[in-house]
Amino acid sequence: MKAQTSTLQITSVVIGVKDLERAKKFYGEGIGCPIDVNSPAFVSFKLGDGSASLGLYKREALAADAGVEPAGSGFTGMTLHYIVQSTQQVDEVLAQAKSAGAIVTKPAQKSQWGGYFGWFSDPDGYLWKVAAPAA
Repeated sequence: MKAQTSTLQITSVVIGVKDLERAKKFYGEGIGCPIDVNSPAFVSFKLGDGSASLGLYKREALAADAGVEPAGSGFTGMTLHYIVQSTQQVDEVLAQAKSAGAIVTKPAQKSQWGGYFGWFSDPDGYLWKVAAPAA
């Protein structure tokens, strides 16, 4: 008899950061994510109903945990997306991220598919797309 496998789900996104305190301040105070776990080596945030949690771990420690080297720069091939309900919310999130220390890498604009979106990079270079669906 074949064993039943479960459907893959993402329950937590953990990112390796250079400066844990800076990243905690950016996501907690700057972006307004409520802290769920706050330990010297790991911080996690609750992102809202139905969302995966966001965890922060020191980059070197996370790499060691995965059994890989921590070196790496530039585009990592992974982005984080936040879908909101309105163009106003896109603008607000980008402004809040920028005031918290993010770099807006692509200002908000209408998309070819009819929606509205913009991009920012957090202090460790992780890319976030903030988008609203077509009206």
